[in-house]
Amino acid sequence: MQSKEQSTLAIDVYRSFVSSLYENRQTLLIGMLSHVVTYLLVFAKTGDLFYVGCCAAIVLIWTARGFGMRRFDKVDLSAMGQEGIRVWENRYNIGAICATVTLGLACAYSILVSRDSFAEFACISVTLATMVSIVGRNYGSARAVIVMTLSACGPIIFGLLALRDGYMALLALLLVPFMLTTWAMARGVREFLYKNVIAAHEISTIAERFDLALNNMTHGLFMLDSDGRILVANRRACELLNLGEQTRLKDAHLDAVLRYGVRHTFLEQEQAKQVLRQLDRLMRGEQSRALVPFSEELYLEFAARTRPNGGIVLIFEDVTARVRAEKKILQMVRFDTLTGLPNRDYFAELAQAALSERKRAGKVGYMVVDVAEFKHVNDTRGHIVGDSLLCAIAERLKRLATDKAIVARLMGDEFVLFFPNETNRRDLEDRMRALHAQLRGAYHADGFTFNVSMSAGYVIVSSSDFRIEDMQIKADLALFESKSRNKGGAMAFEAEMDANYLDRQKLKADLREAVEHGGLSVAYQPMFVPDGSRIECCEALARWTHGERGPVSPIVFIPLAEEIGLVGDITRFMLRQACLDCMSWPAHISVSVNLSVLDLHNSEIVGLVADTLAETGLPPSRLHLEVTESCLMEETAKVRTILQELRARGITIAIDDFGTGYSSLSYLDALPLDIIKIDRSFVRNIREDARRFKLLRGTVNLARELDLKTVIEGVETSDQLALVNEFKCADLVQGYVFAAPMTSQAVEALDETLSKKNGSPFDRRIA
Repeated sequence: MQSKEQSTLAIDVYRSFVSSLYENRQTLLIGMLSHVVTYLLVFAKTGDLFYVGCCAAIVLIWTARGFGMRRFDKVDLSAMGQEGIRVWENRYNIGAICATVTLGLACAYSILVSRDSFAEFACISVTLATMVSIVGRNYGSARAVIVMTLSACGPIIFGLLALRDGYMALLALLLVPFMLTTWAMARGVREFLYKNVIAAHEISTIAERFDLALNNMTHGLFMLDSDGRILVANRRACELLNLGEQTRLKDAHLDAVLRYGVRHTFLEQEQAKQVLRQLDRLMRGEQSRALVPFSEELYLEFAARTRPNGGIVLIFEDVTARVRAEKKILQMVRFDTLTGLPNRDYFAELAQAALSERKRAGKVGYMVVDVAEFKHVNDTRGHIVGDSLLCAIAERLKRLATDKAIVARLMGDEFVLFFPNETNRRDLEDRMRALHAQLRGAYHADGFTFNVSMSAGYVIVSSSDFRIEDMQIKADLALFESKSRNKGGAMAFEAEMDANYLDRQKLKADLREAVEHGGLSVAYQPMFVPDGSRIECCEALARWTHGERGPVSPIVFIPLAEEIGLVGDITRFMLRQACLDCMSWPAHISVSVNLSVLDLHNSEIVGLVADTLAETGLPPSRLHLEVTESCLMEETAKVRTILQELRARGITIAIDDFGTGYSSLSYLDALPLDIIKIDRSFVRNIREDARRFKLLRGTVNLARELDLKTVIEGVETSDQLALVNEFKCADLVQGYVFAAPMTSQAVEALDETLSKKNGSPFDRRIA
């Protein structure tokens, strides 16, 4: 059986204890001789042959144990497991126990049979003397100590008790604490040695781990004493500095080692001195790190830490890859990764450097160029083609600019040019306009040909007045005016643009205040059945009356709201107010609310509509939501999902201004639509323009084939209405021929008026 103590011992500790049992073999010889001499003396005194038998048994046991120990010497105990070691422990214990059993039996025999005082004294004395050696020799096996003590003392106790003498019985009992003390002493020795073995094992393990970690570090390491001598050096340090075997560095001075290492690198003598000076400053604490370029192929970074005893730990690593990466990153930081042109920040550095090189004052020019309709290229041909087009434009820019201008890419489809070397304003402006004109034209990108136009804004100032931040703002203002007034043209910055910009910013602030404090209102333009006898729906239109400017057109304030992120707030207001007003109208009248691009790119619109309907109590079937084609050009899949969710709730979906975008027909098939609202441009001059009227009729027929209702917008004259009705081009008509936008109360009054006419034709324009 395996003892509990053995099962808890580590294998190497257990091996050490068992090995101790087979050591100090001369004590066994001395013990055997003392036992044999004692028993021969007892035999001489008593003449009892039993003691001769004891002599023979002792000699035989000693011989067998000696043979076993010689076999143990030939065994590789380190290769054995727990079970194999236990076999050798048991073999030792069997021999030891046989010896103590012989001693114990001799004692019992002398007490109970011989009854010779000399025999009793001699046998008990040699047995108790052996008990002392049990502690010193057999502490490695707890079982051996216990069994040997019991087998030696047990027969003595039994013999004394068998005499039935009170004094002898008391003497027998006194042997019990002697046995317990022997066990305790053996346990104490074993525990003490166990702790030492464990401590030695842990120290050895720590040393091995430290050595393993030290020599597998990616960093080189020197540990120095206060005099600068090397106490520890790892393998990586020797590899990085080409120092050979690390054992040679023990107790060597660092200066000598480094000089040796430097001589074996690719450094010139002056470079070597510089390296040593850097390391000297580092170790004196004048700097925390030192980057040392040994060659283009080797950069080492050193760091030093002071030890409490005054020594230093010097750590260094190969940072060649990092240095190369930093150089590459610097290239990436300075240049646009797509076009290879300088980016905004590096462009500013180049512009300042060019200004500093001027010999005398003069005029400088700053121009921002924007690719017109570039978004359409990305949407229709994809971003890869769009990127190729940008690269082609960048190449032409570099070719046209030559050394007369610095070119950079600002962001997206915007480029910037700086003209630093002109002295005459007219010449500079002519050069800038000529370059802009040459930029326009055909570009080839990924097998496609694009006829590209550019909008540009520029500013010309004296070189002494050049401030790149101011130039950027003024050029942007000029670009904005160019895109607003003459897309594809080039405009110079003018002072009133600044005023317009400030005025626009003030209008944005006023709009924000109006939205936050209920300054908007809603007007409704009805949609009639073609004969004008009944209102089917009313389109909700946002209105803003400015305190100083008066009414502000939605064409003005809706784009402003998109710029400053207020569209969502306006949509929330319009939805709620439209639903509340619709609840006050007759049940056959629905209300239509426009959604912006930003609304449809945010899935929260579905929750907003649902919450508004729940709050106001308006049935979903009475709410129409209108979207324009511009809403559908980005993230079409996401917009489709949102519209499907809204339509699944019973809400009617209409596409507004149909026919003015790029891909109208594809949207009819891809999107969940119920109504198309044909743009007013199809109605204008339909009596005179037969081609336009054919387009209108063709669009209506296509919609009806797809089971879509049609609304004709912008019907303003009775002649237009008559032609629409003659060819049955509309399910609903919206326009000034029937009604202008009006208040919610006016809608109720108008519907009441129509009801009183009992469905008679309504052919008068309502103001």
